[in-house]
Amino acid sequence: MSDTHLPKWFLVMRRTVDLITNLLNVLGTLLIVAVMLLVNADVIGRVFFSAPISGVPEMVSMSIVAIVFLQVAQAFRKGRLTRTEAVLDFFGKHTPRFRQVLELLFSFAAIALIWQLFWASQPLFMKAWVRGTYEGTVGNFTAPIWPVKLIILIGCAALLVQLILHAGTAAFRLFAKNDTQT
Repeated sequence: MSDTHLPKWFLVMRRTVDLITNLLNVLGTLLIVAVMLLVNADVIGRVFFSAPISGVPEMVSMSIVAIVFLQVAQAFRKGRLTRTEAVLDFFGKHTPRFRQVLELLFSFAAIALIWQLFWASQPLFMKAWVRGTYEGTVGNFTAPIWPVKLIILIGCAALLVQLILHAGTAAFRLFAKNDTQT
């Protein structure tokens, strides 16, 4: 779809947000590599030296959550989250404005859902931060869980901004003066 009808300030803002979203995605990818190296080192240590690395299951489980929230905004931005493109494409060909209405409705519903997730996650982060909540067993391995809770908040915020930009794009396309919705 063409971005010719989008205001310049909006495009600059979107590029800036996309850069941050891309950075979060890269961090998620680096975390995937780190988890892969950690698991391989644990397996090698366990098999060849009878010395597993303490806390690998805990680190992997916390990392999976962190990876999801670091990469969810980029997945949305690139159109890789599940939704029915066939219906949207049909309307895009026949009634482009109605497609933009559907995009706006999708955006508003998603914004409401992710806002609820963000709002519900804030007290969990604060509780983990204040109480020093940890994962693992004392004497063997412990890791604070507040960094993962913070990443959940950051990921939700990044996704919220991407959804708001998506809604803005749909609104600009919906109310564009020309009838050629490309």
